[in-house]
Amino acid sequence: MPRALITGITGQDGAYLSQFLLTKGYEVFGMARRTSAGGFHDSRLRWLGVYDNVAIIDGDLIDLSSILRVVGDVEPDEVYNLGAQSFVGTSWHQPLLTTQVTAVGVTNMLEALRLTRPGARFYQASSSEMYGLIQQDHQSEKTPFHPRSPYAVSKVYGHWITVNYRESYGMHASSGILFNHESPLRGIEFVTRKVSDAAARIKLGLASQLKLGNIDARRDWGHARDYVRAMWMMLQQDTPDDYVVATGRTTTIRDMCELAFAHVGLNADDYVVIDPRLFRPAEVDILRGDPSKARSVLGWRPEVTLEEMIAEMVDADMARLKPLPG
Repeated sequence: MPRALITGITGQDGAYLSQFLLTKGYEVFGMARRTSAGGFHDSRLRWLGVYDNVAIIDGDLIDLSSILRVVGDVEPDEVYNLGAQSFVGTSWHQPLLTTQVTAVGVTNMLEALRLTRPGARFYQASSSEMYGLIQQDHQSEKTPFHPRSPYAVSKVYGHWITVNYRESYGMHASSGILFNHESPLRGIEFVTRKVSDAAARIKLGLASQLKLGNIDARRDWGHARDYVRAMWMMLQQDTPDDYVVATGRTTTIRDMCELAFAHVGLNADDYVVIDPRLFRPAEVDILRGDPSKARSVLGWRPEVTLEEMIAEMVDADMARLKPLPG
């Protein structure tokens, strides 16, 4: 029975990856950081019905000693490093924390594996935000990076330190350069979930408008359920490597809003309000991935369309927000 260790297991990707690995017969362990609120944010794991089937272990990516303890206790065959300060907007307000967790935390995990479990296969969650001020129309594994936020800069470091450990120590370390991937489990601070939640609230009479920033920014959106499958595929390869995971389709936030509101019979233009305070200090105008390598080498293809994903998210928010009968 293979053992997998997932950092960031309580996040969107960690929950879906847990569910997927359990269907593959894995023992799943999650490293999660204790919070001042007490306990873990386990709602996503519970929503997918997998909380009772995973083992949660207290640990922190910025504390090497805790990682060494976790790796020693679990003795994982595969490690999926999904833990990060993952919200781009917050990275401008907390750049040092973002650097410690999202950049240095990767080195801590790699070093712990090198010292105690060098044969384990390692996955690093890289990000399309690393491309930033894009250098090519479609971004591939060979496209230069030009990060435009502290988060993106930290992800670039995490990506290259993974390559460095692979080349320096012969570790089976791969990175997935994942483009935007969403689901009903996405945090409310992210624009897709902000839109689906607002569409549901307005339809139910619980809100009257949705404030957004740059709605002409274009993104390549896929479903997290599809993308965690690609993570696993990477670690099943004989040779470690880096892969872009994307749909190859780009859509504006404006168009995504129209899809969400139309799903509940509303016109987005009647409710979306532009708030200049929500614009980023340095904007990434367009991202569109080239997943050719993932298709040809891994045999991976997305299965959920953007329209299906947005409908699923809006329906889930409608169900969350509807008052209980009686």
